[in-house]
Amino acid sequence: MKPLAIIALSICITGCIPRGAPTGPIIEAETPIAEDPKISPVAINTVFNEKPVWESRPVTANAKIVSATTYIVQPGDSLSRIGESSGAGSEAIIRANQLVSPFTLRVGQRLSIPGGRYHTVQSGESGIAIARAYAIRWPEIVQINGLSEPYILRAGQRLLLPSEGAMASAPIAPRTPFRLDIDDILTGGEPANETGVPAARPLDTPTRALPPNLVVRAPSQFAGSFDWPVYGKLASRFGPAGTGEVNDGIDIMVSQGTPVLATSDGVVAFVGNNVAGYGGLILIRHGGGWISAYGRASSAMVTRGQNVKKGQIIGRAGMGATPMIHFELRQGRKPVDPIAHLPRR
Repeated sequence: MKPLAIIALSICITGCIPRGAPTGPIIEAETPIAEDPKISPVAINTVFNEKPVWESRPVTANAKIVSATTYIVQPGDSLSRIGESSGAGSEAIIRANQLVSPFTLRVGQRLSIPGGRYHTVQSGESGIAIARAYAIRWPEIVQINGLSEPYILRAGQRLLLPSEGAMASAPIAPRTPFRLDIDDILTGGEPANETGVPAARPLDTPTRALPPNLVVRAPSQFAGSFDWPVYGKLASRFGPAGTGEVNDGIDIMVSQGTPVLATSDGVVAFVGNNVAGYGGLILIRHGGGWISAYGRASSAMVTRGQNVKKGQIIGRAGMGATPMIHFELRQGRKPVDPIAHLPRR
């Protein structure tokens, strides 16, 4: 998602407001939240210095060109064997031939092998890093490969890469600065898993960070309700923000250093500051496809892969002339109006 305006960052990471910077009058006023002494801050206080997997595990652009052809099924063949020998991978063959589970083949069956550039995923590689290596937008790779929830890649998986006009004979070198948005992180931020290796159990304490090469196990179910991450003046609402822009969340003005609280139980999916327009950003998965996002934070008190409870302090509000928190709720990949899911104030 692209921001409405990007405000210059200070060295203390004030961040920016995505899609809907407050330009009009304040809509509501609320009493700032008082810090609850029963809520104990966790043991660490980072300034978003954890290195995400797409930086710690870069990808080499070594895609192979596969020519479009037709294959006739032989005795003893399997989809995985045909996918391996053809270079296209079984998933691409399934899509091209509209095969249906359990994907039973018969001798003499004719299969279309889709041509194109294919990248073979290695253990620990993420979708974002793959997109960066080829200077391609990750959502294009998601679409062309029919990827879906939970968007976990598999070591050995072959991804078809979009072509620019005529298919190139070599990988494309990066040409423009790489940009990220929340959707990229949610769909391409987890590392590829080795076959048969389960996702890592979330951490109950943040004394150590979950290694970036391990997949975070998402909550199995949603706890059932959300609460406000902060209380303050509502500066902008969800939806159209003028001049054709759209705000994917709400912006709440608060005092500098105001504690930011988890809106519901969940597992931290991302902590970082390299997402344009959001400043310091924390993402939490809540189960049932629900995700919450907290932008413009100046510090984090949680780490990726950590269990959190509703009302737990996860960070502090941003610094600068207009401290605020940008808050989003998403159901799957779709942003929804947070106010419709929060208690009345």
